[in-house]
Amino acid sequence: MSEARPGRPSAEEIERLLVGLPPRYTRAEVSARSGVPRELAERIWRALGFAQRADDAVAFTEADVDALRRVRSMIDGGLLDEQTVIRMARALGQTTARLAQWQAEIMIGTMLPPEPSEGDLAAVLDTAQGLLPDFEHVLIHVWRAQLAAAGTRLLAIADVNDELVPTRVAMAVGFADLVSFTRRSRELDEKELAGLVEGFESRASDVVASHGARLVKTLGDEVLFTAQGPEQAAAIALDLVATDELRIGMAYGPVLPMMGDVFGTTVNLAARLTAIARPGTILIDEALAGGLDGEPYELHKIRRRPARGLGVVQPYVLRRSSS
Repeated sequence: MSEARPGRPSAEEIERLLVGLPPRYTRAEVSARSGVPRELAERIWRALGFAQRADDAVAFTEADVDALRRVRSMIDGGLLDEQTVIRMARALGQTTARLAQWQAEIMIGTMLPPEPSEGDLAAVLDTAQGLLPDFEHVLIHVWRAQLAAAGTRLLAIADVNDELVPTRVAMAVGFADLVSFTRRSRELDEKELAGLVEGFESRASDVVASHGARLVKTLGDEVLFTAQGPEQAAAIALDLVATDELRIGMAYGPVLPMMGDVFGTTVNLAARLTAIARPGTILIDEALAGGLDGEPYELHKIRRRPARGLGVVQPYVLRRSSS
């Protein structure tokens, strides 16, 4: 690992060290060298989440040219059309932007002292540069493994619905919500609040993954997860609700998977059930309750409730069997 350089690292220095290649080309030049029409190239950069550059700005590297050449090859070979390329680029850009931000926050938060000097900032950059090859290798490995897991889930759905890439599919949807988060956020300092949120998200992620289900997204004080069936969802919820700090709402029914998220009435119903659940309880809808048969579950039918936009619903309280 190289010695820390004096002074605060500049944006250009960070880009050079982490990207690895100096910028050489303008927008027109990178388009011409790659063979990708300029309009399409600019749509790809926007979808990836990169800022618009001035026409005369030398901002693109040889790696950018190579990336666009690969895109052109996929299009020319008939593997992908332009619309699919843009959608894939948007998925890649949004996901990696969050990943990079998250990892940078972890590195900086771990390595910097409370009152960092400019030399400390340079040391973080040196460390990141040294770790980059290993991070890159692990990233590709995990992405391939996650791609395999996603394909497995789609094939499992296809077995039931005879559709390899379904539109609406039946699955269980759950929200787990931190109780009184607004009040608690006012009582905690920034470090304590960050620890609370990260601890909650980490535990939820671990529990969901251990049951072979999917954590769709985190929303600070709330997580959204999906499971293939009622029993899998119930097992997750029962493992999550260990204290009165959480409340969970779940529903089972048709869901539209799109852009890595899930949409539809079933999702809305799960959210409404979460909102009316008491601390430390799990509320489920009638469809999910119907898919749970005896041990190790106890179901308690409670009074029907109005759910905004969904009419009157019949909730059930889900508990672990005491026998």
